[in-house]
Amino acid sequence: MTPKTASCLLVLGIAAAPLPASAATLDGASLGLAWALPFLGILLSIALGPLVAPHFWHARYGTVAAFWALLAAGALALSLGPLGATQAVVHVVLLEYLPFILLLFALFTAAGGIVVSGNLHGSPAVNTGILALGAVMASFVGTTGASMILIRPLLHANDDRRRRVHIVVFFIFIVSNIGGALTPLGDPPLFLGFLRGVDFFWPTMHLWQESLFTLAVLLAVFFLFDTWMERKEGRVAPDPTPDAPLRLEGLVNFALIGIAVAAILLSGSWKPGSIHVLGTEWPIQNIVREGVMIAVGLASLALSRAEHRKANAFDWEPIREVAKLFAGIFVCIIPVMAMLQAGKAGAFAPLVTLVEVPGAGPSPTAYFWLTGVLSAVLDNAPTYLVFFELAGGNPQVLMTERAAVLAAISLGAVFMGAMTYIGNAPNFMVYAIARTSGVPMPSFFGFLLWSLAILAPLFIVMSLIFIR
Repeated sequence: MTPKTASCLLVLGIAAAPLPASAATLDGASLGLAWALPFLGILLSIALGPLVAPHFWHARYGTVAAFWALLAAGALALSLGPLGATQAVVHVVLLEYLPFILLLFALFTAAGGIVVSGNLHGSPAVNTGILALGAVMASFVGTTGASMILIRPLLHANDDRRRRVHIVVFFIFIVSNIGGALTPLGDPPLFLGFLRGVDFFWPTMHLWQESLFTLAVLLAVFFLFDTWMERKEGRVAPDPTPDAPLRLEGLVNFALIGIAVAAILLSGSWKPGSIHVLGTEWPIQNIVREGVMIAVGLASLALSRAEHRKANAFDWEPIREVAKLFAGIFVCIIPVMAMLQAGKAGAFAPLVTLVEVPGAGPSPTAYFWLTGVLSAVLDNAPTYLVFFELAGGNPQVLMTERAAVLAAISLGAVFMGAMTYIGNAPNFMVYAIARTSGVPMPSFFGFLLWSLAILAPLFIVMSLIFIR
């Protein structure tokens, strides 16, 4: 069977399910599990493609994403009609995809213009300090931004060490993931929550204790482990990059990041009205915010020196990959969101029973572990959306009556994105940079063993203390 034939059969199979009661909206209670196949397909492609067919994946990931998106859009067109399908796609593009990708564009571009030159001596204390600094930066310039700014200085500081694998592994744990738990700028799942109506500072106020505890334990474990490794393995001589005073350049980009933050905060409080685009109310504050993100990125390109981006080995490929893959994800997730909103009346009723305690309501612990495990093997941003909707999807209720549930979902998505290379976008980027720099990074399953040995016990303890 050819791929074209398979795609046609899948669309027909989805369309053969009971049709929605309304021609304008999807009735999630009437949709069968076949509607979730494009979403499952694109997530499995992202998870397995780089592992089982890396050359094909890197050359054709855009085509793969388009394939699954067209399946979902085709099924929507058969059920809602061409206009209804167009309206559904426009809705998710304007209100979710554009804000998501333009924020990443602004932060990625601005962070790429910030360069740390010079070289430190990579002692355990210095390394721990860099990881702690990265954890703080991650919530303000994003886990991607903090990772790209600090990974090369950290590698250069330790290029005379005989063993550096553990340094990069802890960097991925701390800077590329857990450090981004305190603001919507930090990690994509939290920004998606912000777009759904969660207050900007809600993660700061509700996740700081869990974040502080987890980061403090990880930094302490790293310091002890790094001290032991240095004494055991020693250093090579001479140092390939002798110590030199540090200089931070491209400071204008910090101001640009501040402008992006101000635009996001303004969009949460300024409500001047909206315009209508194919049935979608597009708030004017969102239009202004997206315009500011574009302006921040373009200003960074204009004001940053070319040699600074060259020193960072700045490349557009990471943001291109995220843009193409998430375009597919946001289209494929449309029917899944409708099914989740149906709750116990929909096809995902068995999943609802897994996260609820009979007679006691939703279980934060179940939400934490289910969100976390799926975030580790899939991408944490769409996983967050799935469980956000499963918990009711009402931000006002989730921030108040079900605050423990929202905290559990947020922690599971952000923290357990660190469990594998594919859990969060910066993980694989750091892996690639480290390997290029000569660090013999562990395989996918080797990294998973590190995670199971270090993160899993810590998450168990953290959940027992904080998640109830």
